[in-house]
Amino acid sequence: MDGRKRKTSLLFVMNHLHCGGAERALVSLLGALDYNKYEVDLLLFKREGVFLASLPPEVRVLEEPCAYRLFDMPIERALGKALRSGRPDHALARLIAGAIIRTEPLPARSDQRIWRYMAWCLPSPAKRYDCAIGFLERGPIYYVLDKVKAERKIGWIHIDYDRLGMDPAFDDPYFGRLDHLVTVSEECAAVLKMRFPRHRDKIRVIHNIVSPGTIRRMAEAETGDLYGRREGETIIVSAGRLHPQKGFDMAIDACKLLAEQGRRVRWFVLGEGDERERLTKLIRERGLEEQFILLGVKANPYPYMRQADIYVQPSRFEGKPIAVDEAKMLGLPILVTDYRAAGGQIVHGENGLIAAMEPGAIAEGIARLMDDPALTERLRRNLALELLGTEDEVRKFDELTGTGELAGADRLAVPAEASASGEPVGAAGSAGSSGAGSRTAVLAEGSGGR
Repeated sequence: MDGRKRKTSLLFVMNHLHCGGAERALVSLLGALDYNKYEVDLLLFKREGVFLASLPPEVRVLEEPCAYRLFDMPIERALGKALRSGRPDHALARLIAGAIIRTEPLPARSDQRIWRYMAWCLPSPAKRYDCAIGFLERGPIYYVLDKVKAERKIGWIHIDYDRLGMDPAFDDPYFGRLDHLVTVSEECAAVLKMRFPRHRDKIRVIHNIVSPGTIRRMAEAETGDLYGRREGETIIVSAGRLHPQKGFDMAIDACKLLAEQGRRVRWFVLGEGDERERLTKLIRERGLEEQFILLGVKANPYPYMRQADIYVQPSRFEGKPIAVDEAKMLGLPILVTDYRAAGGQIVHGENGLIAAMEPGAIAEGIARLMDDPALTERLRRNLALELLGTEDEVRKFDELTGTGELAGADRLAVPAEASASGEPVGAAGSAGSSGAGSRTAVLAEGSGGR
């Protein structure tokens, strides 16, 4: 022995590293860890995604569990593959999963019910860890609890739990086996404490880790005009998965209203997802092919954000969207819809605007930002005074893993209490994130197996 202290071994479990808020949050957390004290493995159910290239070199990415793909392909193909591999048990599990998908109308609950059959097929890691972290709702948390050997187990919820459509009775015994249940905002924590009162003492808030210096440096990487800006026009930008949660259908209708008012706007969306075909059709039906553009995923989205005039988050529900914090760091005038957690990031009229969750209100708020330069200047000035970096949040993580200073619960963020009405006090709902409300938590894009 050379006298050096043994590193704490961590296993993070995630679906994949495609573009999404939760995926970005994971990469940011991994980038902030101290690798002098941590040895980190990452298990992805699907070893793919744009953020793979952004992982710190110290992170060891494990081989994906091959059987997971059986639940991410059409059922006929999956059954044939399982039988050819000599695994009739896997074929049976996939057959039962297909029946659940066909009969359970709520996708999130379908994912929950499918887990027990998926678990038949997924192997356990050979290694025993000091701490295992399921970094997303459903599959990653269930996997950590059912398949991983670890001294401590942590689950992560990135979104307003009540908007996920899941069955709390299914999750309650799982959450009971966790040492800690982490979420990304006080509003989301209050929801969890209401829904799972017997686990309230396990619930902790760790805000997504975002570095203003890094964001601003990356935003300056492109200096040319990315939009081909035309004289007198306003550039609007939004970021997020193309998913109903993100409300881009409402954004398209809001853009249509602005165009009908004769306003010269172009609205760009950074992100990709299952909704592309439907949104493209809606854009075409509204005659907005030149005004509303789906840019897709950009490895570095920040120059596009920096060069825009307004940032809009038109979501139906969120946890604490990273993109809003990033837009704040870039000093953009911001409009968000009134999802439950909106007030945790935006104070209406002070550092942004909060609009009702419908196209007319979104268009009205954008028009106000376009027409009132004194307002936008005040918003920018107030944003410049905010302390926006959250790099110190990694200390809370260190405490949960047992590597930080020993601290009581008072050292960690205390979730907001629920009011008598049942709503979180002070509440105004990606992805990560994220993207957490999508079917990727267990079945990824496996709807072809219906």
